[in-house]
Amino acid sequence: MRIKICGITSSDDAHAVAQAGADAIGIVFYSDSQRNVANLALAREIALSVGAFVTVVGLFVNPAPAEVETVLSECPLHVLQFHGDETPDFCRQFRRPFIKAVRMKPGVDVEESAERFSLASGLLLDAYRPGERGGTGDTFEWNRIPKGLAGSIILAGGLSPSNVAQAVQQVRPYGLDVSTGVESAPGKKDPDKVSKFIAAARQANAGLNS
Repeated sequence: MRIKICGITSSDDAHAVAQAGADAIGIVFYSDSQRNVANLALAREIALSVGAFVTVVGLFVNPAPAEVETVLSECPLHVLQFHGDETPDFCRQFRRPFIKAVRMKPGVDVEESAERFSLASGLLLDAYRPGERGGTGDTFEWNRIPKGLAGSIILAGGLSPSNVAQAVQQVRPYGLDVSTGVESAPGKKDPDKVSKFIAAARQANAGLNS
């Protein structure tokens, strides 16, 4: 199981998260987000601060192609994550692996989304709040995830050190994505919360495999 800490806004936080054992970090390139990193020099510094074996993910919401290309020219991203209404063709045009986020609004068909984005490296399921594109701290009903797909799902939305073990045991996802639940303020990660989150997730996952 893989763990991504999203909404990183400083190289110090990125380094601390990597040292705590995260598999990936997320940098947000969305102007409406409190965690947006508009300074591409800073984004590059963040990306380079985690070392060679931590995946750096760039998060976008309905970007223009030129916007994504500009970020890629300045910041060494390994994976792109799309949180808007992007089509499969749009997502795969940038010659990078990509993750497609699906907000779990009422009536969403997860199996249809997985089929539509079959070329994605991962399907991320996040809580739905009208007008928001993630980072809400809300959860959704995990029993809405089809059992046959759970092992390929990245679970997001309202995860925290207090509920991540239950999430792992119930859903058994491929990966976890957390932002708000390990923060002391928007965009500022709390090292103690990060360490507790990762430890609880790893322990729960080890229990499934013992």
